[in-house]
Amino acid sequence: MKGNDPVKLLLLMRDTQSRLMLQDSLEPLGIVVIPCDDEEKFFELSKSGDFDLAIVTHGKSEFHADNMLRKASAFQSMPVIVLATECSIEDAIRIMQAGAEDLVLHPWEEQTLKVAIEGALINFPLRQKKSLQRLRQKQRNIVCKSPKMLKVLEIARSIAPSKASVLIQGESGTGKELLARFIHQESDRRNGPFVAVNCAALPDTLLESELFGHEKGAFTGAVTRKKGKFELADKGTILLDEVTEMAVSLQAKLLRILQEGEIDRLGSTSPVSIDVRVIATTNRDIKQAISEGKFREDLYFRLNVIPLTLPPLRSRTEDIPLLAEHFLKEFSKEYGKVGLIFANNVMEELMSRRWQGNIRELRNIIERGVLLARGREVTLEDLFFDENEVNQSEGISEGSMALNDMFNLQDVEREIIKKALVKTGGNRTHAAKLLGISVRTLRNKLSEYRKMGLVL
Repeated sequence: MKGNDPVKLLLLMRDTQSRLMLQDSLEPLGIVVIPCDDEEKFFELSKSGDFDLAIVTHGKSEFHADNMLRKASAFQSMPVIVLATECSIEDAIRIMQAGAEDLVLHPWEEQTLKVAIEGALINFPLRQKKSLQRLRQKQRNIVCKSPKMLKVLEIARSIAPSKASVLIQGESGTGKELLARFIHQESDRRNGPFVAVNCAALPDTLLESELFGHEKGAFTGAVTRKKGKFELADKGTILLDEVTEMAVSLQAKLLRILQEGEIDRLGSTSPVSIDVRVIATTNRDIKQAISEGKFREDLYFRLNVIPLTLPPLRSRTEDIPLLAEHFLKEFSKEYGKVGLIFANNVMEELMSRRWQGNIRELRNIIERGVLLARGREVTLEDLFFDENEVNQSEGISEGSMALNDMFNLQDVEREIIKKALVKTGGNRTHAAKLLGISVRTLRNKLSEYRKMGLVL
């Protein structure tokens, strides 16, 4: 292939709508997605050597990823990411032991997929390096003007070139991973990769192998040596997301890495030296976790060299208009509705809300509004239709329900699903996104209603 060719990704997925959504999400990053829904065709294409990586879906209605990984010898030279529609702990262990480079659980968020793909490409020879650089550069900007956030960014920028460990604390949805990426990108001296690990997403036995790697034969199913995330992040940055969810036994190994600068692969007899900058995040009260014996105090002191705390969105209301406009432009472009504006009363309502889910909640609400907007304006009804419809249809308002005012929860659920389908013109993918559920869950609900003799 020529030097200017993009990264080529082979995708095995049965669900047509999910395939199309994944293609739409990845192709703007310079990734050409070649989809197929047949195992034999997938194996045939994978042996061609034309692809940089593969994605395989795992689940009852998809494929058995662990079996496929063991069958495909071609995968030895191509990283494979597994997207699981449903996955038990036992499934996850088998999939990773079979050689998957990463496992992403449903729902598959765009940012999570970007991180997984970037991590998979780091350890494999690429025909075209610029595509990986392009992928890394497609990160969202940190949009703010509040003094609290500007101060955080000032500190982050000043310490970025160092190797000092950073502990980022803040509520869920405040942008902790985005800040970690900002620190990495501002560090000219640390030109290695950025590797993110969600410590809460994997069982302890699997997390240890993911972090530190293993030697061939270290355990049943370890058919080859595998580098861990720390080795993959050499000369760069590793993000330990939700570090307080890590088992105490693994915390001891992490402490040794911070102290000695070396890791021990599972089954290895000699340590491996690494040069990695560690950034950890948590949304828990870490001092309370220490007092409860769930987090090592000595590890806390090692991680807390540079402490950064992200303020909740409700304490930086001056940023809400900036963020709302930013997300409006982003999703208007994504869904082909360029030129949308907010209705006159929208911004006042957005700024008056508490936003318990912080920036993530605001972003989801704006995406919903863009999807539902019929004309040139995004209205309050587009943004908050679920609250309005439930309150209107059931006659419920805050503080007005008496103890004997009962209503059928299933009826309310069915009515909301019906409204979502009407507002999205029957598009199940958009309706599911609007409702905050998977397309599979929506299909199951509709199937239940049909069995009950109900038609939406």
